[in-house]
Amino acid sequence: MQTSIGKYSKSFLLKLLVAIIILPFLFWGMGDVFRGGNQNIVATIDSEKITAQNFINYLNRLNFDSQTRKNLNNTDLIEKILSDYIGKKIIELEIKNMGIKISDATLKNIVTNDKNFLKDEKFSRTKYELFLLQSSVTAVQFEANIVEQEKKRQLLSFLSAGITVPEFLIKKEFNKENQIKTIKYINLNDMYDKKKVDQAEIKKIYDENPDLFKEKFKIIKYSKITPLILNGKNEYDEMFFNKINQIENEILDGKSFSSITSSRNLNVVTTDEINKEQLNFKKIKSNKLKKEIFDRLFAINGENSTELINVDNDYYLAGIEKEIEKKIDLIDKRVTGVINEQLKIKDKLDGNREIIQKLTDRSFNLKKMKDYANGNGLEIKEVQIKNIKDNSIFKEPIIKKIFETKDNHINLITDSRLLDNFLVYTDKTEYLKLAKDSSNYEKYKTQAQLNFTRDIFNKYDKTLNTKYDIKINNKTLNRIKNSL
Repeated sequence: MQTSIGKYSKSFLLKLLVAIIILPFLFWGMGDVFRGGNQNIVATIDSEKITAQNFINYLNRLNFDSQTRKNLNNTDLIEKILSDYIGKKIIELEIKNMGIKISDATLKNIVTNDKNFLKDEKFSRTKYELFLLQSSVTAVQFEANIVEQEKKRQLLSFLSAGITVPEFLIKKEFNKENQIKTIKYINLNDMYDKKKVDQAEIKKIYDENPDLFKEKFKIIKYSKITPLILNGKNEYDEMFFNKINQIENEILDGKSFSSITSSRNLNVVTTDEINKEQLNFKKIKSNKLKKEIFDRLFAINGENSTELINVDNDYYLAGIEKEIEKKIDLIDKRVTGVINEQLKIKDKLDGNREIIQKLTDRSFNLKKMKDYANGNGLEIKEVQIKNIKDNSIFKEPIIKKIFETKDNHINLITDSRLLDNFLVYTDKTEYLKLAKDSSNYEKYKTQAQLNFTRDIFNKYDKTLNTKYDIKINNKTLNRIKNSL
């Protein structure tokens, strides 16, 4: 299976080879490639060495944007990524020590039974090879990843084998979703939504942050590539994909968009200066590409850059002829809308912070909750929630947090985007019964087992931290940070 798509993988191997040759120049300069000693070792796990080059290759696959790269020296992101990388290496060592192996037969069974590669309920080699081509990955790389994931799955299965979950943990999982809760609550949004945004504050933010309110326009050249155009027939066959590979190689070799298109007599479309909504300076939509395709074209960065884009078997050769940044006027609803929302979020954060401080002091009881409501023109409402799906007032994530609140306690409950903000007092909780012959019993038993297993994995993780002698070469790590 791994050799079956060799004819399609030449361009990918070439890219990999070029990456291996170029990366040392980009990050280190010529000299460091040939130096020995520990200066090119970023960490060791017992006697296992993690070279700087391997770690750089790992970082390179993460595709940092320019802003993130610029701020690397001011954050501990690289340290966190190295920690994660070391963790993966330790798992690999554990798998090796336990003798976990994946046979060719097992690998074949996984691939040939993947629903993504089935046609008429049978494995389709054509669908498999097309997937590899579209994903810009070789069969060797893809199948190696499957082997790695399957080994990890078997390791976790080994650790969790034979677990018997105590009955009280099953009941605990059931109680999280099945209880009758009587509460008193204040909808804080009734207060936050009344606040009007100061127009002077909007203008101040706009004037102080000019770079935040610029819009990018691009002139894009593109050409749709089909089997009919390249081969004179409508089949996505081997000949077509070979020619696609040739185009990819020419892009890698630095050939220009015009050179590639003219040599094949491709029809070229040139857009106006348009933004990401396909609108020109006059807000007129002059381009009619599907959004998914256009978004991929617009995402190409840099003038005179060229890329081959594939969306649902539609291939486009595209290049950016020109990029322009234009300041967005303050009267634009997009600007005022964004600033408006940010100021509202700030008001909510400030208001919630004030309430949290009161709750932290532990002097904020039901009487003071009523005083707070009266002082801010808010109404305290009372309701009974019958189960996790009783979402006539609250969304399910909010109900989960309400269910976690103990009786006679007050809690500030919000969602991650601060769209919902409630001050909740729990008056009474009634827990329901879970029968072993209930249809839901197995569901909560499974949930309890998963959580119990997760706890075991966490303890296992802590054991690994003491089992292996890990050393970080900070000089090399700092050199990597300074070179990115």
